[in-house]
Amino acid sequence: MIIDAQAPTRVDLAGGTLDIHPICLIEDDAWTINAAVDIPVSVRLATARSGITITSQDMRQRLKADSLDALPAAGPLDLACRALRFAEPKTGVNVTLTSTAPPGSGLGASSALLVALLGALDRLRRKPRPLDDLVAVAWRLETQSIRTLTGRQDHLAAAHGGVSAIRFGADGDHVERLLDTPKLRVALQDRLVLVYSGQPHASGVTNWGVVRAYLDGAPAVVSRMRSIASVARQMRDALRADDINAVGELLTEEWTHRRELSAGVSTPEIEKALSIARRHGAIGGKACGAGGGGCVVIFTRDGAKRAVESQLRGAGYQVLKMEIAPKGLQVRAAS
Repeated sequence: MIIDAQAPTRVDLAGGTLDIHPICLIEDDAWTINAAVDIPVSVRLATARSGITITSQDMRQRLKADSLDALPAAGPLDLACRALRFAEPKTGVNVTLTSTAPPGSGLGASSALLVALLGALDRLRRKPRPLDDLVAVAWRLETQSIRTLTGRQDHLAAAHGGVSAIRFGADGDHVERLLDTPKLRVALQDRLVLVYSGQPHASGVTNWGVVRAYLDGAPAVVSRMRSIASVARQMRDALRADDINAVGELLTEEWTHRRELSAGVSTPEIEKALSIARRHGAIGGKACGAGGGGCVVIFTRDGAKRAVESQLRGAGYQVLKMEIAPKGLQVRAAS
C-alpha cells in the first residue's frame, strides 16, 4: 500500500506566540490569525515486509532501522521517529518526507510535516482520528522533540487550511474560518508578498526567551504581548468584515510590538527587506514565526505587488510564489 499525504504551511499575520501554553490561557480572549499557504509539505508512506526507512529529501537525510525500538531517540529525523513510535505500525514502512519551504523558513514546515505523517499513519491503521485530536498529538510530540515550549497554530493551519482566527481557551482550541470565498482569499493574496531573508531561524530559542520573560512578569514583555493580543483581535474583526485594506496597518503594528520582545527577533536582513518594500509600494510587514531569520510577509498597496517583488529580487532576496491554500491535510491511499 502507498499512502500520500499533503499539508500546507502557514503565514502568521497576527497573534503569534499567543498560541504557546500557558500564555494562551493567561491572556484573556487570545487569538492568532494565520493563512495556510500553498507552499506544501508531503509524505509518502509505502508498506514493506519489514524494517523502517525514513528519507528526508530536502534535508538529504536517511535512516534505516530493523524495528521501531531501534529508531534513534534524537537526531535530525527525531520528529518522524517519534510519530512512528507513537503510531506503532504493524508492518514495515518506507517514509519519504518532502518540504517545498526554504530551510528555517518560519512557515511551520516541520509541524506541517508531522501533521501529514500522522495523517498517513492514521490511514494505514484505518482509524483516522478527528483533526483536533491529531493536532493535539502532533503538538505533544513536537514539544517532546524540541524539549521546550511550542505553539499549536502551525499544526492547526496544516490540518484545516484557509485563513483562520484561532482562539486557545480553557475549553480547547477554536478555529474560525475567515475570508471563506475564493474571491476574498485572492483579494488578500494579491496584496501579500512573501520573501525569504536568506537566514534560517530557530524558533525554540527565541520563543523560550520571550515566554520566560512573560512568565517572570517582565513589564515590557507583558505589555508588548498584550498589545500583540489587541492587534490580533482587531485583525480578526477586520477580516470578519472582509476589510482586506485594514490588514496592512495592523500587520505593521504587530511587527512594531513584536520586534521589541527580544533582541533576536529582528535582523538586518529582515529590516532591509521591509525598507526596500516600503520604498516601492508596501504598507509594511513582519517576520514570520518567531523571527530571527526565515521569511518576511509584506502587505502592498493595491497594484504595487509586482513592483515590490521585482525590487526585492533585484536586491538578492528569494521571493516565494504564494497562494492561500483553502484546504488543509489531504490523505490518499492506493493499494
